[in-house]
Amino acid sequence: MDIVDYLVNEKNLPDEDLLKLIQTDSFDEKLYLSGDSIRRKIYGNSVYIRGLVEFTNYCKNNCYYCGIRCSNTKAIRYRMTTEEILSACDRGHQMGFRTFVLQGGEDPYFTDDRICQIVSEIKAKYPDCAVTLSIGEKSKESYKAYFDAGADRYLLRHESASDEHYKKLHPDDMVLANRKRCLFDLKEIGYQVGAGFMVGSPFQTAEDIVRDLRFLQELDPDMIGIGPFISHKETVFSDYENGSLELTLRLIAILRLMFPHALIPATTALGTIHPLGREYGLKAGANVMMPNLSPKEVREKYLLYDNKICVNEDSSECGDCTRRRVSSVGYQVVTDIGNVKRNIETY
Repeated sequence: MDIVDYLVNEKNLPDEDLLKLIQTDSFDEKLYLSGDSIRRKIYGNSVYIRGLVEFTNYCKNNCYYCGIRCSNTKAIRYRMTTEEILSACDRGHQMGFRTFVLQGGEDPYFTDDRICQIVSEIKAKYPDCAVTLSIGEKSKESYKAYFDAGADRYLLRHESASDEHYKKLHPDDMVLANRKRCLFDLKEIGYQVGAGFMVGSPFQTAEDIVRDLRFLQELDPDMIGIGPFISHKETVFSDYENGSLELTLRLIAILRLMFPHALIPATTALGTIHPLGREYGLKAGANVMMPNLSPKEVREKYLLYDNKICVNEDSSECGDCTRRRVSSVGYQVVTDIGNVKRNIETY
């Protein structure tokens, strides 16, 4: 039995075999076909769309890779009002979105009370929809308050499961142990939880990626978001090489085989490093896309990395483009809340 067959059957590999898959330079068609086959057995040809609302680009953190880090004095800051957030959700609902992802920096202005109010207003207006939050590290009490207000899902990429590597990407006041604590708190509360990491971030080794995969096995998240590292000119890593399309796609396929149930997005970053990056991501095993519902006038201000695509489109253009791209590679956007499908026999 070769490595891919073993991974399909066991949903796991020894470290040395994972390293072989990660480090190979050759195109492994069997790996990608297997990733696509497994996602079709669980999710068919359905692709879930999430309406992304980037509601603030203020952030108290100073992550070395991020374009909205607090020390970037050239960033043009903004905050959306509750009315603007609800208006974005209104547009999204009319377009068929049934999940709204509220994403932003760790902005102290958005207190727990404000976040709870926003979440509860969305849920009251659209009880058929899920609300996902992606607003960083909080206390367990804060996470519980958001959950009680109606939040269903929470995205928090762990970025690196290696302490040594994590320290090279973040300042001293940010520690991996706290990031992991947040993720396990979220699971305990009852969220559908998403984690993930950058591919090709500065100083990352293949062994670091294996540690990421092992941490994901420990956490067993519902969603796994990965995307290539892309530099931003106003960060410490402005001159570092971007992550690889090929390695990102290989890891999407590996993740699909290790976590058959997972919701895995074909990210905007994939589309930024290659015009067909998101389509390739779907063909490797991804089953989620996240078109942007943010107002056109703020999109170019929410730049975690340089050359981000779609910043000049309005939400209707973004939604139509997503549907065309998905259908072009044989899948179908569905109007569905898009919950994770666990406990489905895949073989």
